[in-house]
Amino acid sequence: MTGPRPTDHDIDAEAFRERALTSLVRARERTTLLTTCVEEPDLTAQHSPLMSPLVWDLAHIGNQEELWLLRAVAGQDAIRPEIDSLYDAFEHPRAERPTLPLLSPHEARSYAAEVRGRALDVLESAAFRGTTRLTDAGFAFGMIAQHEQQHDETMLITHQLRKGPPALTAPDPVPAPLFTGPAEVLVPGGPFTMGTSDEPWALDNEGPAHTREVAPFFIDTTPVTNGAYLRFIEDGGYADPRWWTADGWAHVRRTSLRAPLFWRRDGGQWLRRRFGTVEAVPHEEPVLHVCWYEADAYARWAGRRLPTEAEWEKAARFDPATGGSTRYPWGDADPGPEQANLGQRHLRPAPAGSYPGGESPLGVRQLIGDVWEWTASDFLPYPGFRAFPYKEYSEVFFGPEHKVLRGGSFAVDAVACRGTFRNWDLPVRRQIFSGFRTARSGAL
Repeated sequence: MTGPRPTDHDIDAEAFRERALTSLVRARERTTLLTTCVEEPDLTAQHSPLMSPLVWDLAHIGNQEELWLLRAVAGQDAIRPEIDSLYDAFEHPRAERPTLPLLSPHEARSYAAEVRGRALDVLESAAFRGTTRLTDAGFAFGMIAQHEQQHDETMLITHQLRKGPPALTAPDPVPAPLFTGPAEVLVPGGPFTMGTSDEPWALDNEGPAHTREVAPFFIDTTPVTNGAYLRFIEDGGYADPRWWTADGWAHVRRTSLRAPLFWRRDGGQWLRRRFGTVEAVPHEEPVLHVCWYEADAYARWAGRRLPTEAEWEKAARFDPATGGSTRYPWGDADPGPEQANLGQRHLRPAPAGSYPGGESPLGVRQLIGDVWEWTASDFLPYPGFRAFPYKEYSEVFFGPEHKVLRGGSFAVDAVACRGTFRNWDLPVRRQIFSGFRTARSGAL
């Protein structure tokens, strides 16, 4: 799906209205779960200086919805203008948010509920055709649904960092047969269409669509597993500077990294803490909670490298039968439970090789869902990039300081996950649901 954005004639306003309603309701149900499964002290506490108190996220979700749907779209007066600065993510870094005069949990819930009630009234009457770019195809409503789901993922990270007994439950993924397919897949060289200009709810950094030339390369069929990563640990990977960039090695020495976050050794066994439960590290699952430096070092140790962002997207979207780029590895249809592990349906990645229904035409698996995948690339704009609707979403983060992650994780909702979706973070970050797969240059 490449080309221009949808025109008025292409837009089925009622279909987008229903999609917006479904997405907003699903996001709020998840927000409610994440903020009612613990008592008030856990909502107001800061469980890590890297994260906000859960109650801050709750009110911030409501405030952003008010700013964009009530004020920008509907032109309504502010409900509580005095709190705008408290919930401005750029005005107050996370570490200082607990010191602010935040709304109490009861006040935050009431505020978010009032905003949502008004927003649904706006949704019911909004024109999705022949309007501004903000409302064409319901973009603003889709943007807010994605924003809430992104904060739900952030709150899920906070739950992982929280100490104490489990507060969340979910069934494990359905056990999959042991994957016995090839370890890597050849992606042919040549041009492909990267990014999108016609995905109605795509965020600004996903476009515009453009042609990218990629040399032939091999990419892992599945993400790197805990079992494979353990071999790197046992081979002294964290103690050998050969495998690390200079910055990475300095980070290892400064922080005494020895294993992925939440792992510890108990005698001859490796254990991990997962949402309040301590369990043996499952060898068949994709490795989780590693930073970019760790992913890059493992790849070097394995005689490989991290894929570039363009290589990752070609592996995920290129269809050799047509030469075109699809929305997802399996085609253009929205993801379902047969294609990917998304939406907090489970609280862990599925074993490597799961979801054959989500396989790309080239045979690559689990490119969507399970774990965010670090790439070798810095977060940079595409040719012709234009910030919309505000530069703070993407533009202020462009540069070599941030590395790109692709594919989404089990914590990501389908509304905020596409073959073109771009995530980014600092190379030291490990609390996120991040893993990786490796690549190598060359052809058969």
